Amino acid sequence: MTTLTVSRRTFIQGSAATGAALTLEFAIPGSAFAQKAGAAPSEVTAWILIYPDDKVTIRVARSEMGQGSLTGLVQLVVEELECDWSKVGWEYASPNEHVKRKRVWGSMSTGGSAGVRTSQEYLRKAGASAREMLVGAAAEQWKVSAADCTVTNGVITHGPSKRKLSYGKVAAAAAKRTPPDEKTVKLKDPKDWKIAGKDIARLDIPDKVLGKPVFGVDVMLPGMLHASIAQSPVFLGKVKSVDDSAVMKMRGVKGVVKGSDFVAVVADNWWRANEAVKALKIEWDEGANGKVSDDSIKAMLKAGLDEKGLPTARATGDTPAALAAAVKVVEAEYYSPYLSHATMEPMTGTAWFKDDGMLHVWTSTQNGEASIAAASEASGLPLEQCEVHKMMLGGGFGRRGAPQDYVKQCVIIAKEFKGKPVKMIWSREEDMQHGFYRPVSLVRMKAALDKDGNVTAFQSTIACPSILALLRPEGIQKGIDFTAVRTFSDMTYTIPNQLCEYAQKNPHVPVGFWRAPGLQNSFYRECFIDEVAAAAGKDPLAFRLAMLKPDDKNRLVLEACAKAANWGTPLPAGVFRGIAQSDGFGSFTAMAAEVSVNPAGEIKVHRVVFAIDSGYVVNPDACRAQAEGNVIYCIGQFYQAHHIKDGRVQESNFHDFPLPKMPEMPKVETVFVPTGGFWGGHGEPGALNVAPAIMNAVFAATGKRIRTLPFTADELKKV
Repeated sequence: MTTLTVSRRTFIQGSAATGAALTLEFAIPGSAFAQKAGAAPSEVTAWILIYPDDKVTIRVARSEMGQGSLTGLVQLVVEELECDWSKVGWEYASPNEHVKRKRVWGSMSTGGSAGVRTSQEYLRKAGASAREMLVGAAAEQWKVSAADCTVTNGVITHGPSKRKLSYGKVAAAAAKRTPPDEKTVKLKDPKDWKIAGKDIARLDIPDKVLGKPVFGVDVMLPGMLHASIAQSPVFLGKVKSVDDSAVMKMRGVKGVVKGSDFVAVVADNWWRANEAVKALKIEWDEGANGKVSDDSIKAMLKAGLDEKGLPTARATGDTPAALAAAVKVVEAEYYSPYLSHATMEPMTGTAWFKDDGMLHVWTSTQNGEASIAAASEASGLPLEQCEVHKMMLGGGFGRRGAPQDYVKQCVIIAKEFKGKPVKMIWSREEDMQHGFYRPVSLVRMKAALDKDGNVTAFQSTIACPSILALLRPEGIQKGIDFTAVRTFSDMTYTIPNQLCEYAQKNPHVPVGFWRAPGLQNSFYRECFIDEVAAAAGKDPLAFRLAMLKPDDKNRLVLEACAKAANWGTPLPAGVFRGIAQSDGFGSFTAMAAEVSVNPAGEIKVHRVVFAIDSGYVVNPDACRAQAEGNVIYCIGQFYQAHHIKDGRVQESNFHDFPLPKMPEMPKVETVFVPTGGFWGGHGEPGALNVAPAIMNAVFAATGKRIRTLPFTADELKKV
């Protein structure tokens, strides 16, 4: 075996050369094929560009952050367009053009597992409309009826005469035609799909393997400056005073920018900027939140559970009376902490106020519209004078969606250096300690059992901060944040008496959409259902099935999961099963986990079986990858937590907020149960059942019930 030895200097020189290559490639404008000489495309529709050599570029409005939806979106268009997949490329739709063209590309938001499911119809119609326009242009050239023409792989054939024309030859003429009425455009029956629904290789993977894509942190522009920031360590705190006299003498420093709640240093490289930020003498006004702690937040939540007259998210039957009449009442409280998104790429953005009056922003964003709105607000320029260049994302999970704080900051900083691009990157510490965290929450549940062990009532009270109150206050309805009560308020178990109440408690710690917002409730509910099953002396699977109607999609998925997991059959010694089911984000899911716990209290997840009914599956391979990603991402919940002391987050980097590692990855088997007739998501539904399925297996292995996350091995250690 040959050993390759590379010195640090050689590596840095190589990295610099790579950076130069990225700069050069990044400067190429337009679509994936625009760099070819004489290859001007025709825009057949806003979504589709076709070149004379038959290459096709599909515009994508959503963001690609590793989830693979980019490929699925393109598949939907190409399926109806009937072009040659081997000649297909893609490009992001411009947010600036989106504004000028009255939102022609629909939503640019990527979250809530909605990318494919909420845009599938208009994307398919875009492809079908373009196909009709292209066939119409060919028929007009031949002076024949379009009804006598067919298309295969981007080649139009006139049946009677056998004449042929490729898309590239008629694209210019097709672009001049009036698009057909959307109401008359016919779409294929999914059973006839040839591209959609297939394991098509992802469009982004080959370039990622070669290191070609430019992420937000990779952006390189001529004469670019670099910024690092320090934000108030106590949330909602303000800058009181700054002594930058020593910093301004440091090598490479170009200036200091003072915001209301942050201070930034701009320098000729980021390392110098970050070292200078550390040297700043900043006095912060912490306001009234400098003494907030985990204990005070938990006390706030606990008080919320005991309040009377809370807003009601669901009231079916008479739950108090059913509880009073019960043969047995099972009661428990469950808790989970704040969690960071912990994206590999920290928050970043590059802003450039150009001499022509335009503001350009390059950033990793889940929502191009939200980013351009933030840029406009921070700059004071109208939307039409702003452009956002959407880069590949090094992780999103909700952090780069509704909150656009990092975009506003990079614009405010660059505003002090007009004419020069300024790239701001948060340090890992800033990223960990200034997130929009998954909400802390405390939930109390009660279940009533009759003499036969049937559940007659279920009561849940949820105390937690409201994401909507902070980010989308118009979404609060009658005191209810639907993301805080989901899984309880829409529970599908056929329990006659149900009561779900919500205590909105908002400490000063900012909260936001974290992968599968509200997924803690699935952990709480499905682990508690297991507790109730144990109290009734019943098998967890049979107990659930008895509460689901025969035609309920939840039941069908749960049965498919149990069958694939061989529920009820013997396992190797020391291995135990757990099961859970939840619906959300348009899909119905169930999960079974096989787990062992060693004498030291360490758990090992050996196998996970995940079943999902999303109606349709556009790219099975990408969906399987999403299931696998959800499993390993959510395993981190067992040992991750952010603690609040003196009003601030204590954890600062991956040494005290660890991420799951490769040895923790179990075997994941995905079972598709698509029943059709609706469109569900895949990015987040797989996250819902990870914690409860595994924790239910842990209970089966140890007899110990974990109700608080994270937990330690000591809690499971065998005595």
